Amino acid sequence: MDPAAATNSATARKGAEPGASAASRGSVGKRLQQELMTLMMSGDKGVSAFPESDNLFRWIGTIDGAAGTVFEGLRYKLSLEFPSGYPYNAPTVKFITPCYHPNVDTQGNICLDILKDKWSALYDVRTILLSLQSLLGEPNNESPLNPQAAELWQNQPAYKKHLHEQYAKQQKSRDS
Repeated sequence: MDPAAATNSATARKGAEPGASAASRGSVGKRLQQELMTLMMSGDKGVSAFPESDNLFRWIGTIDGAAGTVFEGLRYKLSLEFPSGYPYNAPTVKFITPCYHPNVDTQGNICLDILKDKWSALYDVRTILLSLQSLLGEPNNESPLNPQAAELWQNQPAYKKHLHEQYAKQQKSRDS
């Protein structure tokens, strides 16, 4: 193998590694700035996200429960952490606001295929937030992280009652 080609391929791989160069972090930063502008201009109802303080690689997002679902009227805060290999590597997304849902565990971890094995560099922050908003009302009960919530989901009136009680309790403890 040509030594120059080996050096070039090693340099290309480095951009996707945690200790990526300033140049690759700069291109990720540009992509994230572009995504922020796209999200702000999109006018999508019930989803938003902004960088946390001055760190472009850590964002706080919000999603509102979609109308006509048991989550209607509830607002959830999320953390989004972008790796240096973004957009080729998925961001780490977690619920900050406790979310009683079949595909969300008690730590806020989310089971959603596009954040794992179905990730594509074509996805962006807007896609992630809209997918999560959709997931709230349409869980994948075949792959639950919270089996209790998955079981209760079958009884929508009981699920909604439990969900809203948990949400109100969490909001009350946060405000006091």
